[in-house]
Amino acid sequence: MIGAAPEIKLHVLSTGVMETDLTWLLLKGGRTIRDRHHKDDPVVWGDCPTHAVLIEHPEGRVLWDTGVPRDWEERWAPTGFHDFFPVKEPIDGPGYLDSSLASLDLTPDDIDILVLSHLHFDHAANARDFAGGKTRIIANDKEVEGASQIQGYSAGAHIVSDYQGLPIETVSGDVEILPGISVIETPGHTWGTMSLRVDLPQEGTKIFTSDAVYLRDSWGPPAVGAAIVWNNLAWLESVEKLRKIAEETGAEVIFGHDGEQAAQLRYAPDGVYR
Repeated sequence: MIGAAPEIKLHVLSTGVMETDLTWLLLKGGRTIRDRHHKDDPVVWGDCPTHAVLIEHPEGRVLWDTGVPRDWEERWAPTGFHDFFPVKEPIDGPGYLDSSLASLDLTPDDIDILVLSHLHFDHAANARDFAGGKTRIIANDKEVEGASQIQGYSAGAHIVSDYQGLPIETVSGDVEILPGISVIETPGHTWGTMSLRVDLPQEGTKIFTSDAVYLRDSWGPPAVGAAIVWNNLAWLESVEKLRKIAEETGAEVIFGHDGEQAAQLRYAPDGVYR
């Protein structure tokens, strides 16, 4: 049985807020898909925040995901995503992973383990910052296998240069990374999307879904799908898997890109979960 480890502290890090047409995130009538009476209404654009999670553990520092890159416009231009997901933060301002780490007096070299929920452009974009040999980099085996087959610059939301050649260790299934910190295999969005479970000693279990569930509205029940999904059935099974774990543990569930929920989170450097 997975239990809480002593002395764990968790920081949520701001790693860039994108803007986008919410149809990408939620196929749900009344919010993004318009009926004939509203066919001339403006497209529903909104915030699509990204975050990383830093866990201070007696056995080392664990970082979950890396957010968007500062050079997003240049790097994403060949894919077209720079027009569909523009980032709100100035490229030389705060709000990216490096500045969030710096607010805690940390650099990438201070991270012992980096866990990537999956290898998409808004989650693994800064993974190369951790290639100095001081950080173990972990991802799901199915994600790495699928992404390794991509030819050319990109396919879908995978940009090959984000991860190609990195010394990624692979895990399969639900795996404990350190006591109190585990990954949950939740495919569907991609071949090997993972969610994060952290069992905190004081505040209980937190589940970070990454893109296994974009928004609270996606969670349901019933679960509501999104446009960017590799396998809809696997996605639905993963949502129900997470729901069962959350119900059994009383976990707080933090969704991958929910702007309303993001506004309520406690961010570093001042915010901390224990």
